[in-house]
Amino acid sequence: MFGMGSALETLCGQAYGAKQLHMLGVYLQRSWIILTMMCICLLPIYLLATPILLLFHQNKEIASLTGKYSLYMIPQLFAFGLNFPIQKFLLAQSKVMITAAVAGAALVFHLFLNWLLIVQLRLGLAGAAIALNASWWFVVLGQFTYIAMGYCPGVWNGFSRLAFKNLGAFTKLSIGSAIMMCLEFWFLMILIVIAGNLKNAQIAVAAMSICMNLSGWQNMIFFGLNSAISVRVSNELGAGRPRAAHFSVLVVLMSSVTLGIFFFVLIVALRNVYGVPFTNNPEVVDAVSRLAIVFAFSLFLNSIQPVLSGVAVGAGWQWLIAYVNLGCYYLIGVPLGYLLAFPLNKGIQGMWTGQLAGVGLQTAVLIFITWKTNWNYEASQASSRIKKWGGSTKIPVVNSELISV
Repeated sequence: MFGMGSALETLCGQAYGAKQLHMLGVYLQRSWIILTMMCICLLPIYLLATPILLLFHQNKEIASLTGKYSLYMIPQLFAFGLNFPIQKFLLAQSKVMITAAVAGAALVFHLFLNWLLIVQLRLGLAGAAIALNASWWFVVLGQFTYIAMGYCPGVWNGFSRLAFKNLGAFTKLSIGSAIMMCLEFWFLMILIVIAGNLKNAQIAVAAMSICMNLSGWQNMIFFGLNSAISVRVSNELGAGRPRAAHFSVLVVLMSSVTLGIFFFVLIVALRNVYGVPFTNNPEVVDAVSRLAIVFAFSLFLNSIQPVLSGVAVGAGWQWLIAYVNLGCYYLIGVPLGYLLAFPLNKGIQGMWTGQLAGVGLQTAVLIFITWKTNWNYEASQASSRIKKWGGSTKIPVVNSELISV
């Protein structure tokens, strides 16, 4: 659903740049319809969580508790379906501080509810579920209240019948966004599953978890750049300013490469100690230390790849990047990691090398695609997309010569 909601980064961003402000509210409502339908499709997983887990031979007690907890969490599922589109809707207008303020208030509210329901009232699992549900709906209602109170003038004009038009094309772009993102996240999850089958699996999984935890912290920075460049590229293309989109890509790439070099040097310099804060097991610390070089290269690539993905989302290339992810991750990365880890007995280093190869190839392909991009053509495509899906723009595409990055 996060991926499907990301389709709004393309559509709302381009419509906002083209000054077709009324279309942002329509796009938001279309996304709500599609994601609510997706929530209904996912509902059986929540309802049948226990038998699904038992089918995969999970512990009966854990499966039973998980099934009970998943029933409690159904309200959160539908909150997801409403929340992600609202976030993208606000980000397309560069309204970042309101999302941060609502999230901060929700965090305080969430901590209070956990203390009240779990510590004071001792409601246990049910209390944790109530706290999560309430906090997620607090975010949804807080953001929508901001919109409905008129702080997005010209953008939100109430509910419209236009929301039910062109749902097929909108769904196609949403599914492309979801596939693009799922292929990327599932790639990392598959590697953890593979690590569980290595010799000394506990040490391997612990070492991978530490590296992925650190990588996740780094990604928080670059997902911010991802959102920023996605909004900027979509805004500039929608406004018919391909040179500005081109320049924005160059600026963010230089920034991300600089940060990537910093993280690379930091990991190499601290290779013998960066695992210590996470564990007191010397074997795990040693395993993490042996991963330092390939992990440092991973952090460097992970500083560039999210930014290029943001460029792709801003330009509306979701389906193209989905195919790139499929080829690089699942035809190259996973098989190579498995080959190195098991037949060639390279263990966790071999598996992480496979992951590095997949990400490296994907990054190289994204760089090539971005370099060969005709930004004037992308601006004209943005204009056509806005007209096709309910808007009309007379903004000319300037600087008609070929522009490549």
